Amino acid sequence: MRAAINKANTLRGLVTFGFIRNITSMSSSSQSFVSRSVIKKVFAKLQSEGDGAVVRRGISRSEQRLLDPFLMLDEFSVSPPAGFPDHPHRGFETVTYVLEGGITHQDFKGHKGTIYAGDVQWMTAGRGIIHSEMPEEEVNKGLQLWINLSSSEKMIEPNYQELSSSDIPKAEQNGVQVKVIAGESMGIQSPVYTRTPTMFLDFTLHPGAQFHQKVPESWNAFAYVLESGEGGAVFGSSNSSPVSAHNVVVFGQGNDGVSVWNKSSSKKLRFVLIAGEPIGEPVVQYGPFVMNTQAEIDMTIEDYHYSKNGFEMAKYWKSQ
Repeated sequence: MRAAINKANTLRGLVTFGFIRNITSMSSSSQSFVSRSVIKKVFAKLQSEGDGAVVRRGISRSEQRLLDPFLMLDEFSVSPPAGFPDHPHRGFETVTYVLEGGITHQDFKGHKGTIYAGDVQWMTAGRGIIHSEMPEEEVNKGLQLWINLSSSEKMIEPNYQELSSSDIPKAEQNGVQVKVIAGESMGIQSPVYTRTPTMFLDFTLHPGAQFHQKVPESWNAFAYVLESGEGGAVFGSSNSSPVSAHNVVVFGQGNDGVSVWNKSSSKKLRFVLIAGEPIGEPVVQYGPFVMNTQAEIDMTIEDYHYSKNGFEMAKYWKSQ
């Protein structure tokens, strides 16, 4: 759930939830739809993170060039007493989507709450936040996405937007269900405002179903497969090779959007489709800090170490 944990431990610890901008993207009929092609597949390998937690890291630095504005995607699994104790962030946003169990979050500005299965927390770290994320139940699983902020917004005040499962718009047609966390699909739109224009859709396709999702031409897009039967998840064209669970599927730019087929005869396909408008700025990352230059990273480390410029409460606060 936290990137570059070894570096982050030299600071104090490290990981992830803010505000969004609505975009237009909708389904389209297959007759006139031209899908983006698949240009890369990445299997998310298991690795240790936080304090005893396990994640599958689907996006890391090697994919950042292809997937601007996205910095990281983790599928996490954590059970007490493991977790993600107090750690800092600066310069980006985090989105935590709970799939099972619950995660309790608290930060040094007094914000505290628990999100459960189907809930989302979108955090703008901005100029600085220190928080903890700890498991609420015996089994706790979910996704955490890191989204970069433009240079003009990296030092804004931290902020949150939280959506319960009942707040997330849902739709269904022809054996396809969608939960619209950000953006638009099947004619329904998320209420979430995205600072960096973003689409975040959770799809479930019944056996034999297909869907064609529009994505703005200039945006970068990828899918992450959560569940799939053997030979089930097919993206880009109907004769493409199937993709198994825990794989990131990176799409090329252009064309109408993304096509997907569930070719399994018995099992549902579940995946998230995530897309965003590229920022096109340099990215310099040191663990939980993401800025544009090394000098800004050096200043951030100094700010955190001396509890200033957004980290004033660092010397006094500890999560309960």
